[in-house]
Amino acid sequence: MIEMQDVWKTYPNGTHALRGIDVKVDRNEFVYIVGPSGAGKSTFMKLVYREERPTKGQIFVNGFNIEKVKQRKIPYVRRNIGVIFQDYRLLPKLTVFENIAFAMEVIEAPKKLIKKRTMEVLDLVHLKDKANNLPGQLSGGEQQRIAIARAIVNNPAVIVADEPTGNLDPDTSWGIMKLLEEINFRGTTIMMATHNKEIVNTMRKRVIAIENGLIARDELRGEYGYEE
Repeated sequence: MIEMQDVWKTYPNGTHALRGIDVKVDRNEFVYIVGPSGAGKSTFMKLVYREERPTKGQIFVNGFNIEKVKQRKIPYVRRNIGVIFQDYRLLPKLTVFENIAFAMEVIEAPKKLIKKRTMEVLDLVHLKDKANNLPGQLSGGEQQRIAIARAIVNNPAVIVADEPTGNLDPDTSWGIMKLLEEINFRGTTIMMATHNKEIVNTMRKRVIAIENGLIARDELRGEYGYEE
């Protein structure tokens, strides 16, 4: 589902964020990306959803070489990648329904399908009753659930989650993790960067540790391995 071949990322200031990364993530895996701050985790994630581009190497997502894909096909590639951020990134002047529907509108989905699918994902995240609320009227946990609904509304093959529980209290964080686990169980590959030691050590999924731009560990049913 995701493959990196000898991927390097050097920023204009000379910082080598990633250095010769080789990794494969299979369909339907749930993978944690861990490591110290500044290790290269965010760069790793941004390369997967093409917010950043590698200095060298090749990246494949769901069968596409995302470096060689033609410009007109980039929206199609991105449709297959749902992204969840720590700070939610909801549009404050749009309702919950409109925030989720917007992700389908940009790919020009039929209006009837937009309404049907938006209500389906609101039901999945247990927030159907908040459809007409603005994001500012919701708790942090509710906003993150809406961000997850938006990420999955186009049925992506992959979800990339960058610190999705970073701003949430422990109880709310576990609710978000149960939701992500359910989405993974339904067939979506999930890659999640996190500093949450308890979640990683309790859920025991595959762990890829990045240190100084290199993969330091890659373990099935791994542990966090750092003091926070």
